[in-house]
Amino acid sequence: MIRVPSRRIPLNVKNVLRPVGRVEIDIELCKGCHFCIEFCPTGVLGRSGKVNKQGYEYPIVIPGKEDECIGCGMCERICPDYCIKVHDLLYKPVEEGVG
Repeated sequence: MIRVPSRRIPLNVKNVLRPVGRVEIDIELCKGCHFCIEFCPTGVLGRSGKVNKQGYEYPIVIPGKEDECIGCGMCERICPDYCIKVHDLLYKPVEEGVG
């Protein structure tokens, strides 16, 4: 049986830039549906464990995962209350060994 690696690392990995987005959540507009958490492809958003003035648990960007957001905007598009905004993308170099 031939084993094929699941991910290939480009030879120029030091020159490759990856997108990084910034998520802003207006917690007072949130009604706690958590669609943003469910549909985030990178798992950047999580439950806060706190409630807003309306009594709904709102999402937060998980501490330590801020740079894992790829800026796809899925959370912004899926939010029925328009309380999420994905800001301009930054581009950071890909760490070597990450594929």
